[in-house]
Amino acid sequence: MILFFLKVSFHKGKSTLLNHLFGTNFREMDALKGRNQTTKGIWIAKARGIEPCTIVMDLEGTDGRERGEDDTAFEKQSSLFALAISDIVLINMWCHDIGREQAANRPLLKTVFQVMMRLFSSQKTTLLFVVRDKTKTPFERLEPILREDVQKIWDTVSKPQAYKDTALSEFFNVEVTALASYEEKEELFKKQVAQLRQRFLNSIAPGGLAGDRRGVIPASGFSFSAQQIWKVIRENKDLDIPAHQVMVATVRCEEIANEKLRHLTSDEAWLELEGAIRSGPVSGFGKKLGSILDAYLSAYDMETLHYDKGVRKAKRQQLESEALKLVHPAFQTMLGHLRSKALEQFKIDIEQSLQNGKEFAVSVRECTKSSMLEFDKGFADVAIKQANWDATKAMEKLRRDIEAHADSLRRAKLSKLKDDYENKLTEALAAPVESLFDTGGKDTWASIRKLYKRETENAISWLSTSLRGFELDRVTLDSMVTDLRNYARGIVGKKAKEEAGKVLMRMKDRFSNVFSHDNDSMPRVWTGKEDIRAIARDARAAALNVLCTLVAIRLDGKTDKIENILYSTLLDGAVKKSGSMEGLADPLSSSTWEEVSPKDVLIPPVQCKSIWRQFNAETEYTIAQAISAQEAHRRNNNWLPPPWAILAIAILGFNEFMMLLRNPLYLMVIFVLYLLTKAIWVQLDIAQEFRHGMLSGLLVLSSRFIPTVMNILGKIVDEGQTRQQTPQHSQLYPSVSSQNLQSQTLRQATVSDSLPASCSSSAISSDSDIEH
Repeated sequence: MILFFLKVSFHKGKSTLLNHLFGTNFREMDALKGRNQTTKGIWIAKARGIEPCTIVMDLEGTDGRERGEDDTAFEKQSSLFALAISDIVLINMWCHDIGREQAANRPLLKTVFQVMMRLFSSQKTTLLFVVRDKTKTPFERLEPILREDVQKIWDTVSKPQAYKDTALSEFFNVEVTALASYEEKEELFKKQVAQLRQRFLNSIAPGGLAGDRRGVIPASGFSFSAQQIWKVIRENKDLDIPAHQVMVATVRCEEIANEKLRHLTSDEAWLELEGAIRSGPVSGFGKKLGSILDAYLSAYDMETLHYDKGVRKAKRQQLESEALKLVHPAFQTMLGHLRSKALEQFKIDIEQSLQNGKEFAVSVRECTKSSMLEFDKGFADVAIKQANWDATKAMEKLRRDIEAHADSLRRAKLSKLKDDYENKLTEALAAPVESLFDTGGKDTWASIRKLYKRETENAISWLSTSLRGFELDRVTLDSMVTDLRNYARGIVGKKAKEEAGKVLMRMKDRFSNVFSHDNDSMPRVWTGKEDIRAIARDARAAALNVLCTLVAIRLDGKTDKIENILYSTLLDGAVKKSGSMEGLADPLSSSTWEEVSPKDVLIPPVQCKSIWRQFNAETEYTIAQAISAQEAHRRNNNWLPPPWAILAIAILGFNEFMMLLRNPLYLMVIFVLYLLTKAIWVQLDIAQEFRHGMLSGLLVLSSRFIPTVMNILGKIVDEGQTRQQTPQHSQLYPSVSSQNLQSQTLRQATVSDSLPASCSSSAISSDSDIEH
């Protein structure tokens, strides 16, 4: 079943067209009786000779004078009713009305389209525009214009969100045809109508006028469906469309508003203001922008003064809304400038406040309040009277920016304070702890704990005083104190690890210091009286004490058995290994120390054993050297033969002794040889040379013996010549000789005073030996 609705722009011609097209018998206007409205309300009839069954409805004209200008509600209701129940709608319009606003029924179609989408969105209708009384204008020119008008109407319709981007073809099929004048070219008119009638045969078949219809209602339900649709249309208030003069006011006011908005967009003052805003804040922005908007709104008011008041006011509000939407980005930009300026002022103020010595939290509060007041003052200059724009979001953004900068500055200040106190702790702990480790006494860790506690508490006390002005919460304050305490502990731990890494060197240094120096810190001279075994044991005990100190970090003051284990296993292990220790597990075979946390272990037990073994291997040479030096000293200081040898020499050499007594010349020769030998002994320092070994002593003496003998003989000859010349010289120059003798005596005294005692005594003894 196909339902047709004929909608005409004049009260003449639509019923005539339907009667000729469908064979109906609708009442037609009698031209001889005058021009008046013939069809009133909605008439219905069955088309003759058209399959399938086709129902035709005839509606009254849309511009009849009988209903008047203000009674258009029924017109809209009947139009929407026809669209809602019809498959094909014929729109009868005169050729000369194409392109005209009211004669072409554009406002009516716009409203009907809008309500149609909202109420009956599942419907798809064919709109067949019948152009009556075709003129000389070619049909090919008329059809595009008509289709363009329909498309414009569709584009301006306010659509629901679901159909915002829906094309016209989803709801309507637009067809256009043209007919000649019925009064002037009746035969041609009837011929063209007959051709149009052929298009309605099998119109619901694919490709027909209603071939793609949707939401088809069976004939049995048509009556009920029509009643319900009419009820919905009657109750819908959107169809209470205003009268013609209101429509005219709507169109004209909208055109004027669009014109003013277009002029505002290209206004030089506005463009200049907009450009200035991009580069920075503009003083008096609100007044300048408000005067520009006032000028265009006032011009609109003047041009729309004689149009309907309600329409004029509505369109003015629309114009004002669009204008404010246009200038709002500039307003937001200006707020951004104000926010940036206030933020920069906050940064400057807080730096100045902190430099003046104010507490951080107090400075932040005062500077924040000052910056917010500055922003409020600037906003009063930016606001315009045409809009009640709110700056709450900008203020919140400014507050967040200020808080972010304050937090960043707070973190920087706290970080600097933390670094300062960490550096102070490093200076206070690093060098003293290293010195205590270097000393390596039994109370090393007790001294370190005392130093650590004192310096840490001092630093924490100073830090707490410095943090008072930040007004930190308790959790943050405790966290910073804990971090500082851990940092101090880390310094001690780091130094302990460094010392533990060179423990073997420290042990050797301690051993060498104790072994090679006596209790008065004087270097030991191995004379043969020292107990090297006892000294070596004491030195090893001192070295082992260094190892005991560096095996673990003992800042907590807990007692442990490390020292006992190391002494009993390493120092006393050689004595006890065949005694009570035999058969027991080796306490140094573990990788951890009992009663010591793994994180505090510096040298595990297994490594202690290896270090001690290496230490003993590297210090044995020092002990062997001491023993060799002691033996050499004993040999050098024991020149006399044994008593039995002396007795044998006395008995066997009695005859030779008696011979020397009978001949004193031998005694003189022997005495001279003794003096010569003594001089050579002293000059070559034979005892000192033989301390380094027999072979090295012989090699040195062999190279120095002949030069030394020649030197001694030369001195003897010089001394003899001097003694022969002295008497003669004294007789000739007694006074000069006396003076030379005095000066020589003075020089000798001076030289003897400046030389060490040993050198002086050696020289004197050598000279005396030579003289003898």
